[in-house]
Amino acid sequence: MSIKENLIKVKNTFTNPECILVAVSKTQPIIALKEAYDLGIRDFGENKVQEMVEKQAELPEDVRWHMIGHLQTKKVKQIVSFVHLIHGVDSLKLLKEINKRALKENRTIDCLLQIHIAKEESKFGLDENELEEIVSGNDTQSLQNIKIVGLMGMATYTENTEIIRKEFKMLYRLFLDLKKRDLPSNFEMKELSMGMSGDYIIAQEEGSTMVRIGTAIFGERNYK
Repeated sequence: MSIKENLIKVKNTFTNPECILVAVSKTQPIIALKEAYDLGIRDFGENKVQEMVEKQAELPEDVRWHMIGHLQTKKVKQIVSFVHLIHGVDSLKLLKEINKRALKENRTIDCLLQIHIAKEESKFGLDENELEEIVSGNDTQSLQNIKIVGLMGMATYTENTEIIRKEFKMLYRLFLDLKKRDLPSNFEMKELSMGMSGDYIIAQEEGSTMVRIGTAIFGERNYK
């Protein structure tokens, strides 16, 4: 199927039409991104800094770039001038680096805190105690060039939909709990980024406001 046909199929299966679709374009050629752009996609997700930098130079300025992979502190400076949303913030150290670099660019960078909800140890993310330390810590409140706009999580890679649904429910509960709290001024809980090509329908049913879809749009990745 073509990218156009894939996009139509994906959008027709959305249970929440207001959910933001981030087209995960990692390893895809520029021509594929431009085709998706011409079909109306403006949110693109990359998981490698260098690849994002190269593609950003090739696409129109109104593209909203999402850093969805694990971000090393030493690479923040390469994307801070243009990145729209950083999904995978999993430490106070990383938040501080984003804030420092954003200050130099006179920008405020939107971030999501990544929560570890999967059974796989290989996945990144904060546990509930680490999340609480960031939310209630004085250090976080002083970071005025970042805005924590929500949470992100990746479910276990499994065909067992009950496990996936349980993990998404847990993340949604955390999200709702935070929304009810009196949070610091640099918090605004409005986005819940969960769901990928294999589980985005379940994610939307469980409260996702943003899904990250690559294979279902572009086909299998072109591994380099």
